[in-house]
Amino acid sequence: MIYSARELKYVLGWLIAGTRGGAMRARIIAALKEAPRNANQLANILGVDYRTIRHHLEILEKNKMIVSAGDKYGVTYFLSPIMEENYALFEEIWKKFGEKEKKG
Repeated sequence: MIYSARELKYVLGWLIAGTRGGAMRARIIAALKEAPRNANQLANILGVDYRTIRHHLEILEKNKMIVSAGDKYGVTYFLSPIMEENYALFEEIWKKFGEKEKKG
């Protein structure tokens, strides 16, 4: 499935601002923008449980925000091409969400 710009905005909004785990998913996206990483590296960098990271990676991959290569413990995650192309949209949503978090 390939998202239109409008669909992508809705999906990203839901993944980041519309669900409880949005902040963690945003942190994962930002970390993968810096460099491809495996789940263990992400858990260490973000200071959270490995299983928590795996859960969010599955959601992000299912929604085409990230892609993976490799198998078993060697699986490395990357931003998907559509996420790379629309990273500014992610930043815009994350910025708005972050401001709401501060007010709340």
